Amino acid sequence: MWRSCPRLRNWGRRLLNWSPGGPTTSVGPGPNTLSPSRDYAPPAERKRFYQNVSITQGEGGFEINLDNRKLKTPQAKLFTVPSEALAIAVATEWDSQRDTIKFYTMHLTTLCNTSLDNPTQRNKDQLIRAAVKFLDTDTICYRVEEPQTLVELQKNEWDPIIDWTEKRYGVEIGSSTSIMGPSIPARTREVLVSHLASYNMWALQGIEFVVAQLKSMVLALGLMDLQLTVEQAVLLSRLEEEYQIQKWGNVEWAHDYELQELRARTAAGTLFVHLCSESSTLKHKLLQD
Repeated sequence: MWRSCPRLRNWGRRLLNWSPGGPTTSVGPGPNTLSPSRDYAPPAERKRFYQNVSITQGEGGFEINLDNRKLKTPQAKLFTVPSEALAIAVATEWDSQRDTIKFYTMHLTTLCNTSLDNPTQRNKDQLIRAAVKFLDTDTICYRVEEPQTLVELQKNEWDPIIDWTEKRYGVEIGSSTSIMGPSIPARTREVLVSHLASYNMWALQGIEFVVAQLKSMVLALGLMDLQLTVEQAVLLSRLEEEYQIQKWGNVEWAHDYELQELRARTAAGTLFVHLCSESSTLKHKLLQD
């Protein structure tokens, strides 16, 4: 299935044109209630109060301007991002809002807020460990024993991406029908920890977000390496659910909404990682020149 799906095109543009899901942000002075969880509790929708959205380059990076007001984070920090491409993407989210600002559709803004405020106060090592820990409960490593049609479906659709991951990183992952899941070798964890350490803090926030959406470290790695498209990764993460839908039927609007929301969040996280990584790569190349 993932091998035959058409390649994703203009995924960043589709993401910015349609994306249900959930951030919040602050646009200047005023109290903000912060949640101890990773994502900020979304505020109520509010009427759009600005006409124009623009970006400017400051000492700390690129800033977002709503008319003459500089965008702030929920903790009232100046909203500054490391790359112009990411600033344009965030500005597009704000400019795409109509009469009402729907904060829960602005996933890139949320990820930037999380990176800037770091509400859970985690360091780089903690972010990496949190992402790698998903290997213990990775969606595509847990297999059913029946019915046989689902057994074959999981084997045909999940085994290729596990095989690719094992060859790409020189590790062992495997799968299991046990409720305890597969036994992941310590070396596999070490290799993946080392790989993730090559990303900066901003990109790691995005990677952990994507892993959490898909409930799979393996699928997230496939996305980051462009081995999978967003649609493919989401479909693989929902394989059993899609099987049940095909067998028993769809719940009108509910399943479709869940699918589109998961695609939007996954696309946003993937785009965020690449835009944040792009900045570091560009700076490295400029220093070499």
